[in-house]
Amino acid sequence: MNTQTFVGRFKKWQVLLGVIVIIATLVFARGLNEPKLMVALITGSLLGYTLTRSRFGFAGGIKRIYVRGEGSLTKAILISLAIAAVLFTYIQYKASVGGALPAYMAGEGVDIIPGTQNVHMVNIATIVGAFIFGIGMIIAGGCASGTLADFGEGEGHAIIALPFFILFTIPGHYLREVIDRNPIGEIGVKAYLPDYFGHFGALIITLAGLIFLYYLTKSYERMRKAEGTYLDPKSDYEDFEKELTDSVETESTFWAIYHKLFVERWSFNTGAVILSVISAGYLVFNGKAWGVTSSFTKMAVWFVGLFGVNFADPAFASINETVAKGILNDGGVLLNIGIIIGALVAFLMAGRFNFNFEFDSRNALLFSLGGICMGFGSRLAKGCNIGAFYSSIPNFSISGWIFMVSISLGAVAALKLFAGYKSCLVPPRHRHPDDFK
Repeated sequence: MNTQTFVGRFKKWQVLLGVIVIIATLVFARGLNEPKLMVALITGSLLGYTLTRSRFGFAGGIKRIYVRGEGSLTKAILISLAIAAVLFTYIQYKASVGGALPAYMAGEGVDIIPGTQNVHMVNIATIVGAFIFGIGMIIAGGCASGTLADFGEGEGHAIIALPFFILFTIPGHYLREVIDRNPIGEIGVKAYLPDYFGHFGALIITLAGLIFLYYLTKSYERMRKAEGTYLDPKSDYEDFEKELTDSVETESTFWAIYHKLFVERWSFNTGAVILSVISAGYLVFNGKAWGVTSSFTKMAVWFVGLFGVNFADPAFASINETVAKGILNDGGVLLNIGIIIGALVAFLMAGRFNFNFEFDSRNALLFSLGGICMGFGSRLAKGCNIGAFYSSIPNFSISGWIFMVSISLGAVAALKLFAGYKSCLVPPRHRHPDDFK
């Protein structure tokens, strides 16, 4: 696309709206009672903007390599995890030297090593929940962070899936608590790698695991290339996302510069680096890693409470306390809202925001089912692609690795089961051109 074509298609009025949204967000953040709440909202906005500009999504890390045979996003996720692991090592080591303890060992009044809140017990609930979540994120068209970003982008599949996602965290949360209270919940493993290998040893082991997965991804790509079912990583770029094709003389124009700054798609690797840096900054300031779905449960309990539905079971005690203080006084809720805002701003500043409801009723039902599976599965597993995966592996919890395997198996099962005509968001695995002769 050249500059003239871009300007002709660009919705200039959306830039003004984008600026208004940015100003309104900053004003709202300034009015929050606590600095942590302000940081949560701004951090979420930066995350959402990054996810949208780079088209970065964790569900896509599995979907792209299965359907297209190329692992550009898969490799970017591994790179992001590696960078986060290095940054988190420094943060955790510094805290431990200062006398902090892992969250599961710290008593009242004792400093907690940031990120160790994501060291969870791996039991049957983790494995089953992750598998169900993996199915849900494929048929809903996005993972937890991806659904929030897609919602901000105006994607109809996310607008349908998100309410079901949020509401069905309630039964998932309750069942996980019930399992953890009973003997079956004690069958499993809970391991924080620095307890066994020290922080440097844990980092080496984590990086070695990520390098091995990177090697497997490259090997799989070579196999798909050999069989002729590999697609170029940039073959799905839309015209306006690509670099403008004007000659050097015209590249210094205002619109060419604007396109470079606000429209041109970032690479997956760029998104990977930025996400890991933002995540590390949030960990330092907040003392906890980035998460999504635990706040969904708080939002769901708050919402049903508006209709007189209350939960007296001890499983909801801390959630009820949070809701009683005001739902917007929770940093996790504001971070999730921020992701939606950041994605919205990214599309508005690119002049490309548009509501997309180009699907039939069957697909609408699939999106709803996907939201249900993600909501229930995420809280049964005690986390989603963020809390139980992206914020667990770099924080050296063995649960992150097991979650990764289970969610991947669930995603592949959904890709096989719902491929082609069964879902508008699940294309069939790319085939060799000769297969269509």
